[in-house]
Amino acid sequence: MSAESQSSLPVVIVGAGLAGLTVALHLAETQPVIVLAKRQLGEAATAWAQGGIVGVLGSDDSIDSHVRDTQEAGAGLVDERTAEFIARHSAEAVEWLVKCGVPFSPDPEGPLGLHLTREGGHAVRRIAHAADATGKAIHDVLLDEVRRHPNIALREKWMAIDLITNRHLKRNGMQTVLGDVEPRCHGIYALDIENQRVETLAASAVVMATGGVGKVYRYTSNPDTSTGDGIAMAWRAGCRVANMEFIQFHPTCLYHPQERSFLITEALRGEGAILRLPDGTRFMPEHDERGELAPRDIVARAIDFEMKKHGLDYVLLDATHLGEAFLKEHFPTIHARCLSLGIDIARQPIPVVPAAHYTCGGVVTDLHGRTDLPGLYAVGETTYTGLHGANRLASNSLLECVVLGRTCAEDIQAQIPESMPKLPGWDESQVSDADEEVVISHNWDELRLVMWNYVGIVRTTRRLERALHRIKLLRSEIDDYYAAFRVTRDLLELRNLVDCAELIVRSALSRQESRGLHFSRDYPRTLPVSFPTILCKKAKKKDAWLP
Repeated sequence: MSAESQSSLPVVIVGAGLAGLTVALHLAETQPVIVLAKRQLGEAATAWAQGGIVGVLGSDDSIDSHVRDTQEAGAGLVDERTAEFIARHSAEAVEWLVKCGVPFSPDPEGPLGLHLTREGGHAVRRIAHAADATGKAIHDVLLDEVRRHPNIALREKWMAIDLITNRHLKRNGMQTVLGDVEPRCHGIYALDIENQRVETLAASAVVMATGGVGKVYRYTSNPDTSTGDGIAMAWRAGCRVANMEFIQFHPTCLYHPQERSFLITEALRGEGAILRLPDGTRFMPEHDERGELAPRDIVARAIDFEMKKHGLDYVLLDATHLGEAFLKEHFPTIHARCLSLGIDIARQPIPVVPAAHYTCGGVVTDLHGRTDLPGLYAVGETTYTGLHGANRLASNSLLECVVLGRTCAEDIQAQIPESMPKLPGWDESQVSDADEEVVISHNWDELRLVMWNYVGIVRTTRRLERALHRIKLLRSEIDDYYAAFRVTRDLLELRNLVDCAELIVRSALSRQESRGLHFSRDYPRTLPVSFPTILCKKAKKKDAWLP
């Protein structure tokens, strides 16, 4: 059996959002990089982020203040060391983006010449932003940088199927070669979607930067790419997964029949927008003394409560008092999008509903992106680092991508190259083309509806048990389909979603309290002391879990 050195192999990064592009740009000066994007390169969740990125920059701000705000939002489950590390590197993260050419909104009198805004849960103005389309501004600039770099190969419409680990080598008669070698990730199997062929990609390291799992819910602010691919693949490879019960529902997603996933940024409430019932009554002060600036979980539950209490399909976000000139200057994207749908936000309140927005848990990593499996790294929303705890503080997500994207690249660069075995090819000898795909679309719809109805903003043990029962039946159907037919993007996404759905439900069942984003009617109290929910598989048992 032939082998080659890790030093001659590329680093494969799965995902082309902020996390993946940050790792790629820091790595590419020293080694070749392949970046996979399963749809168009501009469709990452990063481009959908409106609010901004945290930077501890102002004279009225401090690292300690940011850490306190992060901890308070995280409801007692934030890892203080992680929060302090990321806050300490926030200023240089913003400076790096400025150096790359990101066109943040200017303020000649502001730190670094930037205008800083404030969002819910923050004590001061510390959010650097590009009007109300920060994610797109950042993503466009970094994508241009990556496209120009000769050491980075971008593969659009390529999707990772599974990680290649020692178990794949043993299945191909390589036990004697491996011996007692430590398990590791050797590469990935990836689907070239347009050509419908699977390629074996050997890698010196694999980085999962695939984002969250919002598409497991019927209503979400996430793009179609958010199907939990990295979380599911890492879980199947034996990595621990943590805090999956904490799914953040953004309080204000536009309610409109032609637009079901357009986010109304929290920064609008930060600038003074007010939540009202259809009769004009303001309701947030009855739920929290911070009103519209309370953390997202509180605002989302308050809206959910008022909608159910009054039998409403939506509530209203009123920004009319801010004035047309201000709204056009600071929120041009929202103003234009709503206007195109017949809503003039300078004169009419905006109909809004909560929607699944951010996955606060994920693959367990350290501050260098290292997972439990050597050779496998993960960065961004795919991960659990301890930063977000039971609820993410607004605009900490982009910051985490930039700070830990750099440390991840540095750790990969520091690794000593090893010889790598020749990897087995993808085996399609026992499968055929699917005779019909209605099974996929039906199971996809049913899974998302089950999760929305039973595992949403407010939960009960009975609802969770019903969801788990149905998920197991769906898993059986999906596994049979996967074993019988050639893979497609839709099938792979559904397979990953059902894995993540089960992780969410089992995590929720194991938390017998209400905390942060997880609210249970059966356990409404918050325990005095609590810990992260960490799931891991028992060895050699297909359906065994350890909380």
